[in-house]
Amino acid sequence: MQVREHREVALEFLEAADRYFAAGDRFQGSEKLWGAASHALIAIISERGWRGARHREMKNAAERLATEYGDRGISEGYLAAEKFHRNLYHGFLEDYEIELDGPKVHNFVARMLALAGNGAPQEPRGETE
Repeated sequence: MQVREHREVALEFLEAADRYFAAGDRFQGSEKLWGAASHALIAIISERGWRGARHREMKNAAERLATEYGDRGISEGYLAAEKFHRNLYHGFLEDYEIELDGPKVHNFVARMLALAGNGAPQEPRGETE
């Protein structure tokens, strides 16, 4: 897949996740939310030529981006997405956890898609003094 295709799939999965959760299907909602986060991150990994098709490589890429941009929300968003990935298999998330962590994944996907497709890394965000 190309970067553009990963971006499109991420957006499609994000919308599908919202529909599944609204219909009460927590397993499919979890799967699509994880898929959206994965495809959004893979878009950047592919664009930058990083290794990243495996789970550990994706986790490392998210941490690398969080460090590069001084944005801990990237790490938190990825960790929230991993919870939904585990929820797909184990069904352990409560409603309040879905409500709490779902927006983190949405924000993660939005942040990844904002970074992807630029052809070059954006200037890292630093802390202001």
